Amino acid sequence: MSISWRSSAAAFEQILSRHGVAAGTCTMEPVWAAFEEFVQVPVEGIEGPEDDGDGFIVEWGVWDWTGNRPALSLGRLLAVNEGGDRQDPYWHPQYWKVEFQACFAEDPAWADLHITGGGDSGFDHAAIGEPRADALAATRRFIEQDPLLSAMWRSAPVDIEVTLDRAG
Repeated sequence: MSISWRSSAAAFEQILSRHGVAAGTCTMEPVWAAFEEFVQVPVEGIEGPEDDGDGFIVEWGVWDWTGNRPALSLGRLLAVNEGGDRQDPYWHPQYWKVEFQACFAEDPAWADLHITGGGDSGFDHAAIGEPRADALAATRRFIEQDPLLSAMWRSAPVDIEVTLDRAG
């Protein structure tokens, strides 16, 4: 089964719902399980894996747009190949990002970890299937080894949101 890039956020929300994800009632474990499932679903209307048409990233930090609350984001970057003249030497795909963002209340568990600015895992464009499963497993090991990320991972977000926005 594949999904249209335009309906990718709705598809992710359905998967999250099936995993029982709701603000204040779950840790990031079911979110990650839903994310792993979502990023393995083929998306129509994007560039192929050989052109980095589909990738994922984990981001974290404290920003104005999160109300200066600690946040953790799981994103899927899609290089949409619809529209424009592909024969134009300046043509390039539009980048869109499906993002799950979780905001957390301040917590003594990470108070001494000094959350400043933000960080990310970097984009991974491994192909869907076993290569992507391996890349997801490596990202998960990274999260488990980082004190801040592992503290957030065990906490229940107070606010969650799924969006589909133009990324560039």
